[in-house]
Amino acid sequence: LRAAIVVDRLGLEPPAGAHRWSDAVSGDTPPSPVAVPFDHPLWVLFSSGTTGRPKGIVHGHGGVVLEHLKEVALHADLDAGDHFLWYTSPSWMMWNYQVAGLLVGATIVTYDGSPSWPAPDALWALAARTQVAMLGTSPAYLLACEKAAVHPAADHDLSALRLLGITGSVLPATSFRWAERELGEAVTIGSISGGTDVVSAFAGSAPGIPTRPGELAVPHLGVALDAWDPAGRPVRGEVGELVVTEPMPSMPVAFWDDPDGSRYREAYFAMYPGVWRHGDWITITEGGSVVIHGRSDSTLNRNGVRMGSAEIYQAVEALPEVVESLVVGVEQPDGGYWMPLFVVLAPGAELDDDLRARIRQAVRDRASPRHVPDDVIAVRAIPHTRTGKKLEV
Repeated sequence: LRAAIVVDRLGLEPPAGAHRWSDAVSGDTPPSPVAVPFDHPLWVLFSSGTTGRPKGIVHGHGGVVLEHLKEVALHADLDAGDHFLWYTSPSWMMWNYQVAGLLVGATIVTYDGSPSWPAPDALWALAARTQVAMLGTSPAYLLACEKAAVHPAADHDLSALRLLGITGSVLPATSFRWAERELGEAVTIGSISGGTDVVSAFAGSAPGIPTRPGELAVPHLGVALDAWDPAGRPVRGEVGELVVTEPMPSMPVAFWDDPDGSRYREAYFAMYPGVWRHGDWITITEGGSVVIHGRSDSTLNRNGVRMGSAEIYQAVEALPEVVESLVVGVEQPDGGYWMPLFVVLAPGAELDDDLRARIRQAVRDRASPRHVPDDVIAVRAIPHTRTGKKLEV
């Protein structure tokens, strides 16, 4: 595709077997389907880079089509005639997820620009203008809207909206309740958790299944999701490693530039041989819902107690003076453990003793005393990957 576009722009003749992009979209050259094996490479997606060098992940045609049909048709309940908008960029797997709406005949709405410009409610205005049935965004956008006193349904015609999809980070319970109040009972708040590794979701919402603040309603269809302790035993009601014990259709067929498959096996199967370990801490409740705590390789481990950073962010970023925050755990040479919290302040705010005390108290009250940081440090910005994820590692 990129080669065809370049050929068009440079005015060169396309190589044998290729077509000009302008011809391909003109309708004069109908596509000719080609039969390929089920695991024939479809695309290479790169992991976000939050935990090291990005991986070039090769997915196959058949597995992705099956997985995405399940996601958009059964979990999102999209159909021909629906409009589907997920605010994303082509460098994130949610772009591929959105394109899958075409598999059921849905119309895709794409947007180039900030979701908060020229006003904080720009994304809601676009959703109303295009009458989307499913809108996808992030916890950060919902929190920004709440802080800006945006009222989506009161100010815009969102009558077509049935599902608000959320991913990218853990959705705080407070943001869930805000969206629920603002959008009403007719809209499902569907937080999902997955990864570029499977270009899909492991858990999230499903039609007819209640969603609760701070939880993902169910493991998704065809996902043998479990939470395991370090010894490989299933656990319920407590934190464990996210594992998938049976193959999913869209698991990678290979890594790029990994001829013997060693990097692939090391990435997912080294800890539990034969079982996919994704690298997230989760809790599977007694009722079968799923709580996501964050990446296990960036999870805080203070005095032997594992904690997710998401709980701290939920507490701190609810304060009007804090725009964004990031916490890290630093193992020190003398055996100590230093856990600083970095905060980006709102314009006009100052990190004085009073604000530091309120930040610590918020963490103590809304997370736990163990989550209280050792230091609170003001910074100008928080580092992110190109897909907007905080760089904790």
